[in-house]
Amino acid sequence: MPMAKDRIITRDSHPLDAPVEAEAARALRPQCMDDYVGQSKLRERLMIALDAVKQRQEPMEHILLHGPPGLGKTTLAHIIAHEMGTRAYVTSGPALTKGGDLVGTLTRMQPGDILFIDEIHRLPAAVEEYVYPAMEDFKIDFTLDAGVHAKVVTYHLKPFTLIGATTRAGLLTGALRSRFGLSHRIDYYQHDELVEILQRALARLGIKEVPADAVQEIAKRSRGTPRIGLRLMRRARDFAQVKRNGRLDMQVVAEALELEGVDDHGLDALDRLYLSTLMNTYGGGPAGLEAIAASMGEDPGTLEDVVEPYLLQIGFLARTRQGRQITAAGQDWVGESSPGNSGSSGLF
Repeated sequence: MPMAKDRIITRDSHPLDAPVEAEAARALRPQCMDDYVGQSKLRERLMIALDAVKQRQEPMEHILLHGPPGLGKTTLAHIIAHEMGTRAYVTSGPALTKGGDLVGTLTRMQPGDILFIDEIHRLPAAVEEYVYPAMEDFKIDFTLDAGVHAKVVTYHLKPFTLIGATTRAGLLTGALRSRFGLSHRIDYYQHDELVEILQRALARLGIKEVPADAVQEIAKRSRGTPRIGLRLMRRARDFAQVKRNGRLDMQVVAEALELEGVDDHGLDALDRLYLSTLMNTYGGGPAGLEAIAASMGEDPGTLEDVVEPYLLQIGFLARTRQGRQITAAGQDWVGESSPGNSGSSGLF
């Protein structure tokens, strides 16, 4: 059974998720706009666009969603497909290494189907050249063979919607960005929105009588990110099932999340290593991203995409022309969390 090729583009799945986690995420994913919580401005824009194209019996315009990871870009692609009564095909920029990777799927897609490309900023330039005419004219000119035997075949595509997702919109080429009819930044979720998302997920899992303070605590440590909140909820559920006869309360949540290494601010081991490196190795900064990453033994892209956005959001980090600088609040947190401090949470 061919695996690698088949997984370049998959229908109704996310190739970057581990199978068990992906299945759990799908079970908790909202299916329609009425179930979608948060991002009120984006939700209103999409509902207007959906109603309009349904009335005109046209596919949705191409959509660009940008912002930190875990905020529901893939979920929105599935919701749009559901609302349109079409299918969603999911892939990522790094998975598309050549034009041929696109052709097979695009030629199978029916009118109004969704092609979701995560990490679209990592799309190879050679593949991006095929994307332009597909988005604009719904056709692809594909070259078969090479040299004197080369032959160009034009594939006419059924009108489809490309939804691109990126954590780094600044890396998109102007030519690609200009071809999206709708572009919107997805921001971190508010605390009450995360609480509602968690309550709905608990109800869907059949977990009843969870105290409000327990749900509030999970939401507080979720970094404003539904994906993280739902993952922490599942870990707390597992802990309750194994250690506390299934009872999920505030004490269980606190113990479970301490075991996971997630502190009161939602910071994990990688965040703590970043802050301690910046403070102790570079005197609080300013320091360059490459230097910090080298000291940590981490990939700079991971730090920029996963760690820094939340530290900036909560005011522990500042970006200056000279480099990354820890803030006074960040310094206080490092001091409180250091092993020699009597108020240490035990997580540092």
